[in-house]
Amino acid sequence: MPMGSDSRLPTGSDKVKKALCWMSEELLSNPQKKRDAVLKEAEIRFDLSPAECEFLTKNFSKSAPC
Repeated sequence: MPMGSDSRLPTGSDKVKKALCWMSEELLSNPQKKRDAVLKEAEIRFDLSPAECEFLTKNFSKSAPC
């Protein structure tokens, strides 16, 4: 597999960074919320492109330890 093919941030990733910060804060302050629900809300709230949504889905939709 080519280096970084799935984990590389999309071009113009400032919105993705903001979405990640918001998602982290949201999950910390509302641990009862499902990660997938927070992800979908972030996609709308930050007006993410399809590529940005795909990046977040591939890398952050599964529960994983920080």
